Parts: sequence; structure tokens; C-alpha cells
Amino acid sequence: MSCHTCVRPSPCLLSMSLGRCSLIRTCVSSETRLLEVLESVCGKSDFACHQLLEQSEEHVESWWFQGQQQHPDFFQWLCMDMLKVCCPPGTYGPDCLPCAGGHQQPCSGNGKCDGEGTRAGTGLCMCSPGYGGSFCSECADGYYEAARNESHLVCAECYQACGRCSGPEDSSCLRCKRGWALHEHRCIDIDECGTEMAHCRPNQFCVNTEGSYECRDCSTACIGCMGAGPARCKRCNKGYQRDGAKCLDVDECASVQEPVCAGAHEVCENTDGSYRCVCAEGHVRRDGECVEDRPPDTPAKGFFDEVTEDEVVVLQQMFFGVVICALATLAAKGDMVFTAIFIGAVAAMAGYWLSERSDRVLDGFLKGR
Repeated sequence: MSCHTCVRPSPCLLSMSLGRCSLIRTCVSSETRLLEVLESVCGKSDFACHQLLEQSEEHVESWWFQGQQQHPDFFQWLCMDMLKVCCPPGTYGPDCLPCAGGHQQPCSGNGKCDGEGTRAGTGLCMCSPGYGGSFCSECADGYYEAARNESHLVCAECYQACGRCSGPEDSSCLRCKRGWALHEHRCIDIDECGTEMAHCRPNQFCVNTEGSYECRDCSTACIGCMGAGPARCKRCNKGYQRDGAKCLDVDECASVQEPVCAGAHEVCENTDGSYRCVCAEGHVRRDGECVEDRPPDTPAKGFFDEVTEDEVVVLQQMFFGVVICALATLAAKGDMVFTAIFIGAVAAMAGYWLSERSDRVLDGFLKGR
């Protein structure tokens, strides 16, 4: 909404999280417009803002309908004079006292005043990087004055080794940082490893770095060392032996004396600085012993274990065929008992075959064959 004819400041957008207010301008001073403004002041999830707005609702309505002409600066009237949650720029605390360096240019413009604009804080300066002093009006250690006038100071960084300097060159050092020594206005790195300044553990060695040093672990072949690798050992570790300048691994498995692995089916496997006993090929360790690696015993298979289902059907048919043939032979001799048994067996076989056949026919019919 554009307000070309707007002459009065509108209600304040409240924010307790910052302890400040910001303005929203409008041309209309009706109650409807006031409600619209209040509804848009705080975010939906900004609880602190809604709480402060609720507490100051009467003040807002009073200013909206009665006090706009007497107090045109709504921010100052509500936030500073009535609610007392804000201070003018360059001031801080319950009484809005001037920040360090003065309220016109707190901290010389090179830092921030603690609590500026609020009713809290200490008023002390928190200087920007490169600046120091109570009012941030000096260059900090490691920086020099690149430019200065009555109102402004510009500090630039010294050469990396300089603690204080007169310029950016490595020859402009006035004082060195820790780990460096001043020599003819230059800072020379101190080799801590060549002095008693380095403190490493017994099984470590020292490596010099710019302005400091590092402690690194010796080789596993060493007990104490003067550098990296097995050739810089002071003494050889257990499982190693001196071979010229190096400490080399001892192959315990190559011993010509008694074998180091005395268990049945065990073999020796050399490792770095030691050895281990493992099971020979084709063996595994079970219950602390090396035994042959084979599946557990299984019972022998019977004659019919490997017979397939089709083969079983054939055998059944052969068996019934033999029985029927025997019955037919006996029935041919005129024995009525065997004749009746023969006829019953034939009927049973026919019924069994037809039953199985009918199942197949019905199954094929259902499947659309």
C-alpha cells in the first residue's frame, strides 16, 4: 500500500527478542486499520512479540486515537518512554548511559557497544578483529596502523610471525609471536626440537614446524627413536632385531630349534613383531584343537531313499500286475475263491485308475485345456 499523503508515523512492530521496535506506516487512523496493523505486527510463532503486544495494547490504542500529534515519534514514545525496553543509539542500560567512546561514535566505530540501544549490557566495547583498547582506538597485536585521522583508524595485519610491527613486510617486526625469535627486525623460527623446549613422550620424536613443533609416534619396531622409520630406533622392540641400521622383524616361524606351534595340525604364521598358531589347511579349530574340516556324519541312505515318485508308481503297477497275473492263473483252474479275488482285484485297479484319470481330466477342464 503506497501512502503519498501519509504525514504521521504508525504503530510499532514489537520484538522482545531484540528489545527493539520498528515502524509500520499507514495513512488511516481508523479502528479497522488499527486492528489490521495489530494482526500483522507479530509472526504466528513469535510468542514473545505477542506477549509484549498484549501488555502494551492499551498504550497503542491510546497513542493511535489521542497521542499521534503530541508524540509523532511512536518508537521513542512507546519503547523508550512508556515501556522502557529501548535506549537511543549509542546508549545502554536502565538509565541509557553513553557507551564507551561516546554516544556519537561508540567504540570509535571499530567495535560494538555491549547493550547498545537496550536497557541491559555493560556499555563496554567489543572490538572488531584487528582493533583493541578500551575504546577500540588502537591496533591489536599482530596489526599496524595503515591509516589514521581525527575520527578514523585503519589497522592492517602484520607479517605472520610478527607480534607487533611497523608495516606489512617481514623486516618490519618489532616483536615476535611465540615460537619465533627477533633478529634484525625479522622473526626467525625457533627449532624447539634442537633445544629443551620440546616435550614429547618417551616413544615419540619431535618434528619442528613454523613457530611450534609436533610429537609423532616412533615405529613399532623401536623403543625410543630419533626420527621416523625402523632405521631411526634407539633400541629394537621385542620381536625385532638389529640388522645394520634397521630394526627388522624376527621370523619366529623359521626357528631351527623346537617348533613354536606344538599342537596337532597347527602351523606357525609370522606377524609383525610376533607370530600366531593357526590350523593347517583343511582343518578348523574346535574346542581349542585343530580338527579335520568335514561335515558331521550322516546316516547311510537306504535303497528306496533316492527313488523318485514316478519310479514308485511304476513299481506299484508292476507289483499289482504280478498279483493279478497270479490270481488269473489260479482262477483259470476253476477255483471260485481265487476267481472272486481276481475279479475284485481287477475292479479295484480299474477304479483306482479311473479315479486318478478322472482327477486329471477334471483338473485339465478347470484350467481350460
